[in-house]
Amino acid sequence: MSASKPLYLLTMLTRVLLFATLTGTIRAQQECAEGQSEESCSDRDHDDPEDKPIKIRLGLEWFVNPDHLPLIVAQQHGIFREFGLDVELIEPADHWEAEEEILQGRLDVAVTEPLHLAQDAAKGRPVLGFSRWLHTDGGVLYDAASGITRPSDMCGTTISYPGSPGPGGPAIVDTMVRADGKLDCDPESYGRYNGGFFHTDAIQSGKADVATLVFWNFEIPEARAKGMERPAFFSLRDYGVPDFCQLVLMTTPERFEEMKPAFRKLVLAMRRATGIIDQRQDLAREYYYKYVDKDSADETAQAIMEATVTATLSAFANDNNMSTEYYERLTAWLIETNQVDDVAASKVPVSTYWTNEIAW
Repeated sequence: MSASKPLYLLTMLTRVLLFATLTGTIRAQQECAEGQSEESCSDRDHDDPEDKPIKIRLGLEWFVNPDHLPLIVAQQHGIFREFGLDVELIEPADHWEAEEEILQGRLDVAVTEPLHLAQDAAKGRPVLGFSRWLHTDGGVLYDAASGITRPSDMCGTTISYPGSPGPGGPAIVDTMVRADGKLDCDPESYGRYNGGFFHTDAIQSGKADVATLVFWNFEIPEARAKGMERPAFFSLRDYGVPDFCQLVLMTTPERFEEMKPAFRKLVLAMRRATGIIDQRQDLAREYYYKYVDKDSADETAQAIMEATVTATLSAFANDNNMSTEYYERLTAWLIETNQVDDVAASKVPVSTYWTNEIAW
């Protein structure tokens, strides 16, 4: 018995250690599933230098808002770490040309809209979109108390839009006016005001009658919270304008080839985060409010946050693909409305600026 006692003790010690390890692993998995902590969802083996997470610098298209929920949930829930990623979310100080930031080595990937992706491609810029992750409704914001009741009423109005005095705003509004049956509106009759993305402020200040490039899930709740009498919008897809109220990930073709495996993980991590948003909305809200420090905001800002989060929860795509036909129609509209050079744009195949290779 004395000879076997050390072996018995060693066996028991091994079982205890194994049980402790399994218990710790199960506890961590339960905590991750319950959303108790970011750390409990992270891969604890990343202390090994060889397992160091891959850094991705991701540029947002605007200040942080509920449209970015999949990114925030993936970060707060530890999903990026599970996929071996260290994703840094970077807000633009003002406005940036994302492809230039990538070419200069300051970003790896950026958020943009299909409209801007197609416009940049038509101008010969090195851009490549690879995952559509938000699809909402939107178009032209107006106050129904102003007397505007249908798109044709917008003929000759002053339009607020980012990029003014460029052709984008009048192209959108005039397409809608014509789709509503008013074919004699002079395209030069529109006033142009650059209120940036502060659409509600532009209308309430009286500097514009309508504002475009709005997402309903943000601008409508914001306009209500700020006291606009009867905020409403005309939807692009109802009046002849390609539906570009979507957000996609883009990079340069060169960086895509360099970081394709990491970008595939980014797509999968955001997709998993979308599942959490769909199934555990209270947890998604909690993550967002923590990330933006909701408690430090004033009462109006908090009301806007709550309303926009609620309106945005259903807007995230489970299918990250986009079709060639969609971009062909979008480019045709850009050519028809003289927003891009027809000769140059017609020579740019969709396959050079959009790929579904890692969006499946």
